[in-house]
Amino acid sequence: MPAPILLEITDGIALITLNRPEQLNALNYALIDQLMAALDRIEGDAEVRAVILTGAGERAFSAGADIHEFAGSVKQGAAVAVRDFVRRGQAMTARLEAFKKPVIAAINGLAFGGGCEIAEAVHLAVASDRAQFAKPEIKLGMPPTFGGTQRLPRLAGRKRALELLLAGDPFPPEHAREIGLVNQVVPHDQLLTAARELAGRITRHSPGSVAGTITAVTRGLNMPIAEGLLVESEQFAALVPGRDLAEGLAAWKERRPARYVGA
Repeated sequence: MPAPILLEITDGIALITLNRPEQLNALNYALIDQLMAALDRIEGDAEVRAVILTGAGERAFSAGADIHEFAGSVKQGAAVAVRDFVRRGQAMTARLEAFKKPVIAAINGLAFGGGCEIAEAVHLAVASDRAQFAKPEIKLGMPPTFGGTQRLPRLAGRKRALELLLAGDPFPPEHAREIGLVNQVVPHDQLLTAARELAGRITRHSPGSVAGTITAVTRGLNMPIAEGLLVESEQFAALVPGRDLAEGLAAWKERRPARYVGA
């Protein structure tokens, strides 16, 4: 049986591929668990500066949860379904959202349900012009459970999010860009090139400043602004003793490119 996750590291960028193309890269429990393990490995690898997440095949990024597996958990009752399905999916999207290295989704096809929730959680996203998005959980008689009821309204606004969540209809990549779900829409054959170019624009900077910016934004979004400003201050203070801030200031004064460790 093929591995549900493929991991390839090139030039400081980790490419993670959801690898169940015959099942439209549906998120079964094994795939989620192996994705989490891959993130653990990447986090501890100082050579990896950014992550690109995409789907295998030409049809789907991810069509969402593996319904057959999920239905088996539901049959065992709420406690089992919440433990095995909801908590696992929420842990995955929370991990992606809080990851200290930039995670870029390269959305190559269908991003339905849990696949769309991954797009909501990652830091940045580039979509193929063939991509399609949907929040179809309502058609199963349930709300989204991997964070979609919380993150999409924060991205798109309450009314636009509720229309997508309550109607459950597919929407094109251009609309995903308009509501802030993706950063760019590019021709299908340029998808990974565009994602790598975006990663390169980030990895030229100090790893510590990138991580601090991600942390400040991710944590601060869910706080009153006064508390968020304290997080921002903490992230800056943590960088003051380090080499990279001194290097950045010296480079600015000397009118030369900064030479960051690992950049």
